[in-house]
Amino acid sequence: MKAISYRHYGGPEVLEFGELPDPKVGPDDVLVKVRAAAVNPVDWKCQAGYLDPLLDTVFPVIPGWDVSGVVVQPGVGAPEFAVGDEVMGYVREDVLCHGTFAEYVAAPVRTLARKPPGLSFEEAAGLPLVGLTAYQVLTRALRVRAGQTVLVHAAAGGVGSMAVQIARHLGARVIGAVRESGQDRVRELGAEPVRYDQGLAAQVRALAPGGVDAAFDTVGGQVLKDTPGLLAPEGRLASVADGEVLGMGGQYCWVRPDAADLTALAGLAEQGVVTVQVAGTFPLERAADAQRANMAGGVQGKIVVTVDPAG
Repeated sequence: MKAISYRHYGGPEVLEFGELPDPKVGPDDVLVKVRAAAVNPVDWKCQAGYLDPLLDTVFPVIPGWDVSGVVVQPGVGAPEFAVGDEVMGYVREDVLCHGTFAEYVAAPVRTLARKPPGLSFEEAAGLPLVGLTAYQVLTRALRVRAGQTVLVHAAAGGVGSMAVQIARHLGARVIGAVRESGQDRVRELGAEPVRYDQGLAAQVRALAPGGVDAAFDTVGGQVLKDTPGLLAPEGRLASVADGEVLGMGGQYCWVRPDAADLTALAGLAEQGVVTVQVAGTFPLERAADAQRANMAGGVQGKIVVTVDPAG
């Protein structure tokens, strides 16, 4: 099969386009013909070696954890899917090796859900990682309920925009912290924008004098350090960006593959509760350019790598 891979850690320049062996289909795997794979910051962070202390790496590595495509072969122990099923997945395994930037991926059944018919393959590929991150943090770590006020950092970003939409669906009032360029997007999603460059703390306190019930950090650093002071007395804090949150009495969250959660998320997408904004697409052979676009930042929406269905 044709695939993107890297043989040692580095930046976009280490990515190679070429032939690699087709993946083996284990008993609990589903062989998926890839139609689209979204680019996420974790892809190039893994590629740079930042996650080497956490994950074993077997080179060459095919990057990518998000995927959408069509089932071509279920494993003998994976009766959940049949040939021809359209699926999407957050295909993270315990070892960095077999990712989704390829014509085929053998995805563990625990990582997959059926693709909503109303979503394009590009939209579906952009949903799993950011959607699951937001869904799991809001429903499990922060336990958001109707009538509460939630502060979402980087609310126009990939995870942040999903968090705004899901929190609104849960019945919460959402304050979305953004740069100036993200204000309109946050308003469209139903949140009240506050700007980082205009005295964030004062703006949040003006909107929520008693403090917010929950805060979702996707930035870390000084943004996280400034957040505990904006919480209500029983307010909850979670971060997906900075482990220092643990010293602040909050939770440090890492998204995990979960078929049930992904199916619930697919249902929200089918109902129109959450939408995926595709900012740009690149063919598989230009995955390095897609990665550069993601690394540049400031993109509202998902950068997606597409695979020719006739390939």
